[in-house]
Amino acid sequence: MKQLTMAVALGLVAAAGVAQARDNIEIVGSSTVYPFSTAVAEQFAKKTGMAAPKVESTGTGGGMKLFCAGAGIETPDITNASRRMKKSEMESCMKNGVNEVTEVKVGFDGIAIAQAKDAPAVKLSRRELYLALAKDVPTGPNGELQPNTYTTWKQINPEMADVKIEVMGPPPTSGTRDALAELGMTKGCLLFQGMPELKKKDEDAFKKACTTVREDGHYIDAGENDNLIVQKLQANHDAVGIFGYSFLEQNQDTLKAAPIDGKEIGYESIANGSYPLSRPLYFYVKNSHVDQVKGIKEYIAEFTSDAALNPDGYLAEKGLVALPAGEKSASVAAAAALKPLSANVLK
Repeated sequence: MKQLTMAVALGLVAAAGVAQARDNIEIVGSSTVYPFSTAVAEQFAKKTGMAAPKVESTGTGGGMKLFCAGAGIETPDITNASRRMKKSEMESCMKNGVNEVTEVKVGFDGIAIAQAKDAPAVKLSRRELYLALAKDVPTGPNGELQPNTYTTWKQINPEMADVKIEVMGPPPTSGTRDALAELGMTKGCLLFQGMPELKKKDEDAFKKACTTVREDGHYIDAGENDNLIVQKLQANHDAVGIFGYSFLEQNQDTLKAAPIDGKEIGYESIANGSYPLSRPLYFYVKNSHVDQVKGIKEYIAEFTSDAALNPDGYLAEKGLVALPAGEKSASVAAAAALKPLSANVLK
């Protein structure tokens, strides 16, 4: 029995040693940032000769949960995000011993509302986007909420085709879904009678009314695989898909995007903020892992290099919209210094 106990103890020590010896970077998070992160991982491995980082597309929210689960080496080193970290997520990190996190802003992206190239064109305002996606919509003179009964685009706007509303988009764990709710649905919702008053009176009720997505089959949760949405749009010309601009950029030969409030999605309109569904992109580093996992500093340096982030860099070729020069300098400096993010600046 004593020998068996000793063998078990030695096995546990050996297992712990394996865990401590991890020499490849582990990255989780946003499906939108995923293609940029994998491109950086390839360049990092090529230039340094180190093992290529393992990059997983888990969605921004899912990535934050994994990242903030603990400070141990069995947890991810970096998480990608298509929105800024929430204060509640930082609090979860700190509760679990992740006390220092560096935020690195890398550029901008736009949320594309895309279709097959030869599909009847959908042109949307944010008001119409809200009507297409919301579970309940305001009706009547005082904005009373009723279940959404819009089933075709023509019912929302007589100038659009009499085609079933069929929208394939991200799940609740996605930063794209969060940004869509904040930049698109909420802005459209506020245009209805009674909604500004509800926002002042009851923020939670307002948020529920404006951002809860319908569950009657007209919105299809397509998971975190944006390439899958692209493939489905190419096969189903009546459907509309929601994903980051980079995926539209890579499939311009078969897909087109709906203008939003009369603004076309494109590099310039995202960069200057005139496209209504523009948002910043980030990655977050667990500072305590920098000295435990080989290559994190070098990976950060590659992601924030001119070769990657400049307007003519290799990430721009994949659809990343570059930061203005001053903003880029500040972000690169914060990344190099591993400047810890303060919870006070988060919402």
